[in-house]
Amino acid sequence: MAALPARREPPPVEPIAPAPVHPLRNRWFRRLWIGSAISLLGDQFYLVALPWVVLQITGSALAMGTILMAASIPRAVLMLMGGAVADRRSPRRILLATAFGRTVVVGAVGALLWFGVLQTWELYVLGVAFGIADAFSLPASSAFTPLIVGREQLVAANSVMQTTAQLTTIAGPAPAGLVIKTLGAAWAFLIDAISFLFIIAALWTLPDPPRAVSKKKAPMWQSVIDGIQYVRQDGALSSLILLAAMLNVCISGPMSVGLAYMAKTRFGSPAAFGFAVSALAAGGLFGALGAGLVNVKRRGVLLLAASAVIGVCLGACGFVYHLAAIAALLAVMGACATVTNIHLASWIQGRVDVAVRGRVVSVLMLSAVGLQPLSLVGAGLLAAWSLTGMFLVAAAALLTVTVAGAMRSSVRAIA
Repeated sequence: MAALPARREPPPVEPIAPAPVHPLRNRWFRRLWIGSAISLLGDQFYLVALPWVVLQITGSALAMGTILMAASIPRAVLMLMGGAVADRRSPRRILLATAFGRTVVVGAVGALLWFGVLQTWELYVLGVAFGIADAFSLPASSAFTPLIVGREQLVAANSVMQTTAQLTTIAGPAPAGLVIKTLGAAWAFLIDAISFLFIIAALWTLPDPPRAVSKKKAPMWQSVIDGIQYVRQDGALSSLILLAAMLNVCISGPMSVGLAYMAKTRFGSPAAFGFAVSALAAGGLFGALGAGLVNVKRRGVLLLAASAVIGVCLGACGFVYHLAAIAALLAVMGACATVTNIHLASWIQGRVDVAVRGRVVSVLMLSAVGLQPLSLVGAGLLAAWSLTGMFLVAAAALLTVTVAGAMRSSVRAIA
């Protein structure tokens, strides 16, 4: 009797990894999100009221520009120090302190406006105070999120926050304008002050996760230098921060200056400018939603591809003369830029050691806000020379940095 063939066991089935729990099921993150959403909505009242009040008091567009500059200068100058402080102190307490400061200052401006005694110099104080608060709160906020959610939840958490920011930007200005028209600008400032109380309440109830504390701390200036050195020594990290800086330089100026100039010269209508800005914001909203829904295995390739698409769309804007086509290009750019920002921030939050995370984030933030004035000036000069040339120069610069990043295997291999 012939022997039966040996029975072969079926190959073992690889267990399917469970999907990470959505961060909104985390009660700590949920509290932070609700408080942040209300505060962001309140900020829209401030952002609409500020230029209106400046023009009422001074009647000068130059005053409006200098007040905004009063906020941008301390934000850029102190950003690296803000990152160093976030690594030394509790990010939650930094966020609490800056929220308290904003509440007091914006509430005081609202009260002065209510009694009709507000003067121009007090608006400059408001701008400087908000710029200082941004320099410390932006690195602290990015450093705090990884302390309350898991690494696998970072993309979804950042997507939720970015989506909320986009929605408040879309939904907030209209009711803010209605409040200013019916109740007066003072109420807009007071509503913003009240909205800060919600993020303060949320932060007050959140814990301070344990952090490694060194017995001997280096001087502040040495901490800042150490953070910069950390970025320089990490090839992939420095390449992506350079890419982020070029993205901000190539997008902020052409979108702020170039779109307005295009609306005037090509279409002769301010409505065209509004439509273009709305298309960019709508693309950003879809990008924020999509970034949290799609699981990306090769993040480096995604970031490079998104940057390349933005570069191509930027160049195409110089040759397109139909508003609908331009709006489509802007929507694609907005989506790609938001996806890039979310995945880049999530990668840095998950990769960088907690001891230097605040300083690394501050370098990233500085690349975004520190170079913006140069981008605006450069875009204005190039647009005066040639609108098409402005878009082409921005596209060429961005694509050059993207290609340089793609040539580095450490960037392509980022997961």
